[in-house]
Amino acid sequence: MKYHLGIDVGSVSTNVVVIDDAADVVGSLYIRAHGDPLGSVRDGLARIAGELPEGETVASAGVTGSARQLIGAMVNADVVKNEITAHAVATSHFHPEARTIVEIGGQDSKIIILRDGIVTDFAMNNVCAAGTGSFLDQQATRLGIPIEEFGGRALESRSEVRIAGRCTVFAESDMVHKQQLGCTTNDIIKGLCDALVRNYLSSVGKGKEIREPVAFQGGVAANVGIRKAFEEQLKTELVVPRHFGVMGAIGAAILAKEHVARTGGPTRFKGFGISGCDFRTTSLECRDCPNACEIVVFRQDGRVIAMFGDRCGKHSAAREGA
Repeated sequence: MKYHLGIDVGSVSTNVVVIDDAADVVGSLYIRAHGDPLGSVRDGLARIAGELPEGETVASAGVTGSARQLIGAMVNADVVKNEITAHAVATSHFHPEARTIVEIGGQDSKIIILRDGIVTDFAMNNVCAAGTGSFLDQQATRLGIPIEEFGGRALESRSEVRIAGRCTVFAESDMVHKQQLGCTTNDIIKGLCDALVRNYLSSVGKGKEIREPVAFQGGVAANVGIRKAFEEQLKTELVVPRHFGVMGAIGAAILAKEHVARTGGPTRFKGFGISGCDFRTTSLECRDCPNACEIVVFRQDGRVIAMFGDRCGKHSAAREGA
């Protein structure tokens, strides 16, 4: 049996999975990044290695997420793909009937339109964090409620409370106002869930043809309050994949598996031993032209392995050994 590694490095979390040739998940990890993607990936690789059968190695490795370029160079990934492609591939594998993907993560959200397993349209919300996992975490903390219980409290609501959800600042101010009016916490949480779903549909989903079945994934899919609000406003039951929180990483692993099978070559993956290496980044300003690009220099144990940030490609092509 061959095993394939997938890594999804986002702004809030790092997800690491290992799948087998049938794309069944052998092991998966959700790790809070805490602003340190390199450290979280090192931690994830060290831990996931212990979930492989003794003596087995990885036949391919894929990376996705907002830090995919950096982590792709760190592990020497076979494929580095954007999140839209990775999520679409994973969803199409587990739920080929899906025609719309709603994905909400730690600090961004996206909608992907699928037709016959092909991405025909998509949109992302990278401007405002309203409705994302980090905002929900903040509100749960402010209300003194564990985030694991946040969605369940929404289901216990008995009265409708309307919250402004177009902006995180307005939403929080409106929640405080409703508290001062004597509204119950459960009703306020339900109002917030409804508001955030309205905001998602009117901004990220604006102009999109949302057809059933709708797959809901990303960390926020664990919030039953948000899930219920989507179902009420879309008037359909959502499909929540079993591995909803790590679908991006699964998609990256599937893409890597297919790439290595197609090329017939060995994997480029450096191996789990890199979890013990020292990785550091520094920056410099290129003055060779008026663009004055800020170049990020990435080193492994003091050796330059990649450079990013130049518009012309002069420095990014100067990877050691290239």
